[in-house]
Amino acid sequence: MKHLYICIATLLMYVPNMLRASELSNDTTSILSTLHSETLKASADTRPTTLKECLEKGLSKNYSLRIIRNEEQMAANNATMENAGLLPSVSLSAGYSGSAYGNNTTPREGDVAKNRGIYDDGIDAGVDLSWTLFDGFKTIGNYDRLRELELISAAQTRRAVIDYMAALTAEYYNFVQQRQRLDNYVSAVELSRERVRIVYERWMIGSLSRLDLLQARVDFNADSAQCLKQRELLASSRIRLHELMAQDSLDVNFTSAEEEMGLLVLPTFDSLWVKTQRCASMVIAEHNRNIAAIDLRSALSRNYPYVKLNGGYGYRTNHYGAGGTLRRNQWGGDVGVTVGFNLYDGKRRSEQRNARIAVKNAELEQYELTLALYTDLADLWQAYENNRMLLALEKENVIAARENYDIAHERYLLGDLSGIEMREAQKSLLDAEERILVAEYNTKLCEISLLQLSGGITVYME
Repeated sequence: MKHLYICIATLLMYVPNMLRASELSNDTTSILSTLHSETLKASADTRPTTLKECLEKGLSKNYSLRIIRNEEQMAANNATMENAGLLPSVSLSAGYSGSAYGNNTTPREGDVAKNRGIYDDGIDAGVDLSWTLFDGFKTIGNYDRLRELELISAAQTRRAVIDYMAALTAEYYNFVQQRQRLDNYVSAVELSRERVRIVYERWMIGSLSRLDLLQARVDFNADSAQCLKQRELLASSRIRLHELMAQDSLDVNFTSAEEEMGLLVLPTFDSLWVKTQRCASMVIAEHNRNIAAIDLRSALSRNYPYVKLNGGYGYRTNHYGAGGTLRRNQWGGDVGVTVGFNLYDGKRRSEQRNARIAVKNAELEQYELTLALYTDLADLWQAYENNRMLLALEKENVIAARENYDIAHERYLLGDLSGIEMREAQKSLLDAEERILVAEYNTKLCEISLLQLSGGITVYME
């Protein structure tokens, strides 16, 4: 009887612990079920979207691109001969005037003649023309400047499109990276759940202590928390993608068709540099240099005389309330030529000196941009090469870490490995998978940046 009481007391002492241990499996199942159900729901609700489809959709709907295209159209509308002043100005005018008055006329002999209520009026209408025939080539310079501004606006649109494609491509592969990282964390949670189950069964038969069980629970909670945080990062990347593509709703599901980074084979450094020298930024710098030369030419035009042509045709009728003439009608045209020269205005010389300095600055800015682009390309190429070597090394590391984990898991099942050592093997595998993800994404970012700099980003549309 005494032994029976001892057994009952022992069972009563372990029952609460058994219940608490059994709750681990329920919590784990709940978290994993939530993650898997969301993944399955996203896959079922949406068709996987390729990068090309994202780019096509974004290029047609993105608000920033639509704005800059409108600005390009405005620049094209401004580049006309009319705005440059090359064409004449023609105006039409008409008017009416009237006057009411009275007068007294005193002759040398006789009485004073008084007139009251006299009313004279007149109507006139005409067409006037004004045309600057020559002003030292200033008007021609204005037209050339407007054309250069039109070309600059087109280059700015091209640069904005390239930058947008690079940003969207980087975010798309960031989504791929975040999804792969979430898969790794889900696998880690599943491994932690299996470990909790094994520890719980061994604790039930008394081969492990409660400390081992609690440590397994702590590791499981840590993996679960990391998994939930990663789910938030994945959702943030999805929202950012919808924003870049100007989607009507940011809450719709999204699934990328690519499951891996898919690195491209890039041309050589010299080939990339040749393409970089024709990039949009270099084109803009060249047009700015042309504008500086045009501004200098416009400043020098003040050293020349100007010739203006004026002409018109009009009609005028007048009605007189007094006098010998009742009505007078007049019509006809007039033409005139004005030739002039600005002798002194106080600021001509300073403006011309500053214009020459502006030409030199435009040249220096172009040289500076060339050096900056070459430096950026060299830095990105070096980073690209280093990340490729690092990626190859991390691929070897993840193979070794996975084999190390498999061996540790077998030994753990046989009872030859402690929970802490098993956790270390699991953590080593997770760290190796994280490092290879980072190396792949960094290599992809370098690839995108090199193509963005050289203007070859459209390869992702193929």
